[in-house]
Formats: sequence, C-alpha cells, structure tokens
Amino acid sequence: MNDIHQILKKYWGYSSFRPLQEDIINSVLEGHDTLGLMPTGGGKSITFQVPALTFESGVTIVVTPLISLMKDQVDNLKKRRIKAVYFHAGMTIKEIRIAWETLVNGKAKFIYIAPERLHNDRFMLEMRQINIRLIVVDEAHCISQWGYDFRPSYLDIKKLRSLKPGVPVLALTATATPAVAQDITNQLQFDNGYRVFKKSFVRDNISYIVRSSEAKIHDVLHILSRTSGSAIVYVRSRKRCREISEFLLSADIPSTFYHAGLDFRIKEERQNSWQTGAVRVIVATNAFGMGIDKPDVRVVIHYDIPPSLEEYYQEAGRAGRDGLPSFAVLLASKSDKVVMHRRITESFPERNVIRKTYERVCNFLHVSIGEGFDTVKEFNIEKFCRVFELQERQVRVSLRLLSQAGYLHFIEDPDSRSRVKMVCTREDLYDIHDLSMHAEKVLAMTLRKYTGLFSDYIYIKETEIATGLNMLEKDTYEAFLELSHHKIMSYIPHSGLPMIYFPTSREETDYLLIGKDIYEKRKESMSARVEAMLDYTFSGRKCRVERMLRYFGEEDPKDCLKCDVCRDRKKQSKSETADAATIVQRVWNYMQMHPSGATIAAIENQCGPDTAAVAAALGFLCNEGYLNCSNNIYRLASSF
Repeated sequence: MNDIHQILKKYWGYSSFRPLQEDIINSVLEGHDTLGLMPTGGGKSITFQVPALTFESGVTIVVTPLISLMKDQVDNLKKRRIKAVYFHAGMTIKEIRIAWETLVNGKAKFIYIAPERLHNDRFMLEMRQINIRLIVVDEAHCISQWGYDFRPSYLDIKKLRSLKPGVPVLALTATATPAVAQDITNQLQFDNGYRVFKKSFVRDNISYIVRSSEAKIHDVLHILSRTSGSAIVYVRSRKRCREISEFLLSADIPSTFYHAGLDFRIKEERQNSWQTGAVRVIVATNAFGMGIDKPDVRVVIHYDIPPSLEEYYQEAGRAGRDGLPSFAVLLASKSDKVVMHRRITESFPERNVIRKTYERVCNFLHVSIGEGFDTVKEFNIEKFCRVFELQERQVRVSLRLLSQAGYLHFIEDPDSRSRVKMVCTREDLYDIHDLSMHAEKVLAMTLRKYTGLFSDYIYIKETEIATGLNMLEKDTYEAFLELSHHKIMSYIPHSGLPMIYFPTSREETDYLLIGKDIYEKRKESMSARVEAMLDYTFSGRKCRVERMLRYFGEEDPKDCLKCDVCRDRKKQSKSETADAATIVQRVWNYMQMHPSGATIAAIENQCGPDTAAVAAALGFLCNEGYLNCSNNIYRLASSF
C-alpha cells in the first residue's frame, strides 16, 4: 500500500493535508464506514482520491448527482495522469462500451456514476465482475428525505452495498443538519462502528452581511464599486442575469452572465473568462459554482434570498477560499417574505397538475404506456411549454416532484461537449482517399492537436480547430461529419438540449403515486427551511454566524464579531461608552464651577436629562476619589 503523503505530493503537489482530510482518509483505509461533513472549499475530493490510489488493485466507485461535476473531476484526474471513467444517461452505446473495456482491463482507478445508473439491471450485473475497494457518495445530503436536494435514486446505493458486502462507504457533504446527518447514516446502512468527522462550519475570513434594500440593482453597483477582486452575483431568474450584467457593463464593471439555458460552449467561455480574471463579475443562477474552485473571490452577493440556509451557506462559501478577508452580502426587501412564502406554494402544485405534466411529457416524447424503461430522450422544455401553453416554472417543479417519486429524471446538464474518437487504425490512415480539402485539413489538425484519440473519446472545440485552420466553423463541422461518414472517426457533436431519463416504464396516469413523503412531508420540510432562512435574514438581534452554526448543529457557537449584527453592536457599545464619558465630563465641569457643593437635583437639572446616567457619573467620580458626598451634598474631594 502506497503512503498517503507521497501520493498527495506526487499527484497534487501538496506537502500536508488540510484539517480533517487525513483523519477521514485513515478511517477509510481502516475499513470504517465514514461520514465527512466538510464546508464548501474544504477539499472533499482529496479524502477519497488519495486512499483510492493507495490500493494496488481495484477501483473506487463515486456516486455524484451532477454530470458536470462528474466530468470536471474525471478531467482533472486525467490531467494528473490518473485513469478514470464515468457512466451517465447521456452517453452513447459506443462510449459505454469503451468505458467498460477500460474497466475490465484494469486501466481505471475510478468509476463515476450518476445515481440513476443503479436502476439499470445490466449495469448492476456487470458490476459484479469489477473489484470495488471503496464506495463514495458525494453530495450525500441528496439521500435524505429532509435534505434540500433529495434524489430518490440515491436510495439505490444500498444495492451496491448488497453487491459488494464488506466494502467501506464514504459519504461526503458540505451542508447537513443533525437530522440529515443521522438520516444519511441510516439510509446507507452504516455499520455500528462507523465514524463521523465534522469540520466546523465557521469561515473566519468571511463577513456575512444582510442589507435592507428597495433598489437592489443600485446596491449591487454600490457594493462592487467599493470592493475589489472577483465577484459572483446570485439571482433566481435567468432574465435578471442578463439585465444585471448589462447594467454593470454600462457602469464600466466587466461582467457576464451564466445560467443553465445557455449553450454549453457559451457557458464554458464565460466561466473561463471569469476564472482567468478577464471578467470581474459573473451574474448567475444556482446552476453556477458547483465544482468550481476559484480561490480569490472577494464578494458573493445574493440579489434574491435563497430557499434555505444550506444553499446560502454553499453559495456564500465560494468567497474567500484563499483565506483572505471576503464578504457575503444578502440583499433583502420588504416584499421578499411574500415571495419566499409564495415559492412554497408554487413548488408543490396540485397532484392532478403533476399527473397531467407526466402524461404530456410522455406524449411529447412519444413514450407509450408500458414502454420507455431505461431510455433517454432529448427534451426541449421551451418547445414543450409552447405546445401545451404551460408556464415553465410549473413544469420544472412538476418534473422535480416526478423525479423524487422515481418516475423520471430531468437532466439539465447533459454531456453536451463535442467529442471524437478514431475508429480506423493508424495504418488505415495511409490508405484514405477521396476526402475533401477541408476534411483532410481537419483530420490532420485534430490528430496533431489531441492525444489519445485511438483509445477513447476526446473532447474537442470546433472553434479552436476552425481558428487554427482559418476556416469557418460551419465548414469545420461539415468536415467532421464527412470524416464520420467515411468511418475514419466517430464524431458526436454537442447538444444543448436537456434530457429526460425514464428509470421505469410509463405508468397509467391514474396509477401515478405522489406519496405523502414526497408531497406533504417535503412541503413541511421546505417550509421549515424557508422560515429558518427568513429568520436569518430579517431577525437582526443575533449574530448571523451564530444563528447559522446553531442551524447546522454546532453547540455553543460564539459570536463572529464581524457580521453586520456584531458590528452594529460594537458601534452601539462604543456610542454608549462615548455618551457616558461625555456626561462624566459634564458633571465634573459643573462641580468645578460649584466648589461649595450641589444637590443631586441641581446637578441633574444642569447635566440631564438622563438621570440614571448622571447618577452613574456621580458614582464613578466618587469611586475614583474626585468627589465625596455628605448629607446628600456632592463636593469636590479635598485634594481637588
């Protein structure tokens, strides 16, 4: 078994672990089921990637809810020359076959899967022949009914435990209340000797601020004008993303916007511009940020109130990962309370609306009753809403509830990057004829620019190839299609459309069951989270951080002394101290003008109107020896 410190140094270049990382790694290597609660930016991936590389043989399977997160981790591992594969609903049959060949031949150390893959009986059957050494559940709060992002397919992770008894499970999440943490260990059937490692949710370098605002867009400009460094502005509306970004640009603040509805290439371009510092501010929905590790974000502004403290903590926690002073600012208006409560109602439409949405989605995708099991369909949600004259928000919440009930899964971040793989041999290249000039140039450039094309699908950028060849992107695209037609390479162009995955066959609408756990109990749970978020936002009596830490189950948290509540308290204390000093000085000046003495009534009449403050000042001056009192007459002490 390789030394964990040597592995950390060899692949990541670090000489030591962050707090809690080594404890979790050692627990896993000792064979314990382990729960790691680590705040955003705490380095969760290291806790399973390092132990996985200590094993001489076998693989680590990682269950993660987002395809984009899965792809980013696999890409990062490959950059470190660590072989990894993934499986998700958006893959082609060829890609799946190549991934399996890589696994069976022992050429991968990691398998990343979406939880919905565990519904596939063939996948589970083939997993029997794979030597799994560790099971990792990322974003583990998704397994809990009471987590803010429940995914019913996570409940199928138990199948892996049955398939591979004795293999330890590592569950990781950045945000979990005590109830959710307990539910995670129950749902994953942790052994009695399981261990829990919890890092404090305190981020000492972040100042949490709630600002009352009735003109939010101007307050965003005000905040950004008085701070420096990279910033994120989170909003709940795609339309508002564009509006705020354009407003900031008009004020000469470099800005762009990001949401799930943008084409993949545009999203990638904007993300890169922001990460490299070419753009200072990115205005985004909650589709942005997961898996992005930019250390120097100085300000995170929430234009709209998030639906829970879990989401707020995660998004605000993207500030200051380098440990330097940073700010998390939440803008709140009088109308936000109404909006938050309305959001609860909108998130749980009537059951007949949910059933009707399911029926219409199946009809739109041409899925008949009893069909559709384990199939994936591209789903143009905007066209769907136009055809049936539905509001997109209501469709989305219905799809979410249908997903939680296990009838379908709405995939909004499909693997949409273009990719190619050579299907001919290197020797066959010498016998290729009758290609157009464009196709010949594109083939030569692709072979020169990208490595590994003969063994796996490789992501490409048609724009870069077109620029390098001084060709139109349209001609580059057609050249790839020509090469694919001649069976020289397999070309899968990008697709910006979301997808619907059917883990079960289509049900009769009348038999569709949206149970109490999915509907009433989750509505109650959402209401509780909303109320906690509103209490954090609008109750200015307690330290913001203290309130947040109590929510996450930390015992006896201390005031942070840096949030807006603590700062106001400091100012008030200083002001009160200054007022007391002023009254003491006023009483002292009066007494010097009346050396023969004065009654307390006379002193109060001249130095009031706060009689309690005057009495306190007289007490202070007597205790310090400046005055003495006899027969209710105050006089200067003899030494004065």
